[in-house]
Parts: sequence; C-alpha cells; structure tokens
Amino acid sequence: MAPRAVFVGAPGAGKSTIGAAVAELLGVPFADADTVIEQRAGKPIPEIFIDDGEDAFRALERETIAAGLEEFDGVLALGGGAILHEGTRELLKKHTVVYLSVDLSDAVKRVGLGAGRPLLAINPRATLKYLLDQRRPLYAEVATHTVRTDGREPADIATEVAALLTSTDDAAGQ
Repeated sequence: MAPRAVFVGAPGAGKSTIGAAVAELLGVPFADADTVIEQRAGKPIPEIFIDDGEDAFRALERETIAAGLEEFDGVLALGGGAILHEGTRELLKKHTVVYLSVDLSDAVKRVGLGAGRPLLAINPRATLKYLLDQRRPLYAEVATHTVRTDGREPADIATEVAALLTSTDDAAGQ
C-alpha cells in the first residue's frame, strides 16, 4: 500500500483543503498528518510545541509520516515543515508528491496572524517569508508535480491536480 498522492507546501498553500477535495474526486480517503499527530499525542500541535518542544514534535511527525507512507492508500497532506528532515525527503522520493506552491502575499492572507501555528507566533509575515525562502527548494526536490495556488479557487486547483494524477496513472499503465 502507498498513498495515491502526498501533498507538500508552505503554511497557507492549501494542502488540507485541496488534498481533501482531490481525495473526494479520486474516490479515496484523505488524511492530514498534523491531525494524525494530534490524535497520537492526545493534544493539539501548539501544546506539543509548548509542553514537549519542537524536537519532540518533529520526531512524532517523522514516525507518523513514515507509517502513513507505508500504510495509507489515499491522499496524505503533510505539515509545512515535514520536508526539513532528510530521511523524510528520501522516503517521499518513492511516492507521487504534489507541491502546492504559494507566494508570500497569498500565504499571509490564508494563514492570518498564525493562530494555532507555533512557528508563526512571533512576527508571522517575516517568519513566513523566511520559511518560504528556506523550504521552497526542499519542496521542489521531492515534487513529482508542482501546482501554483496563488489567486485560484481550491476547486479549480483540485480539478487540475486530479487530472495530473489520473494522466500519470494512465501513462504508468495503472
């Protein structure tokens, strides 16, 4: 078993929203790695950061993603920082990965002032810019498909991604 597709991208790119819509279009289940992490930890991600620290969160994130990549057969959305770990990037190279690209202005509109996002708690705009600059090459490194999301409606993006995934399957003879 392997995910049908794995979504990566910065906060505000639309991984959860578009991932769920693509899963529905393809008739497969959807999972958000951050939600799975919260279920496993028994508390929200901001509390994991506060109570246990970012290192503990990242370790739990790596375990959750590795299990999902092995056991889940739907559409899987990863948290924005999941690609920071080299081992996770190596695992992703064996899967169909959709990188949802977003520019700073759209990302800021979508995430607001970072409520519920521990890394954006202080100076969200500057922090988000830094995260985008730092992570873009890593998202691109693991991407099978890159889809721009700026100024677009989620339904349009989902339709495009589903078509990409279907044409990839057709080309692979699946």
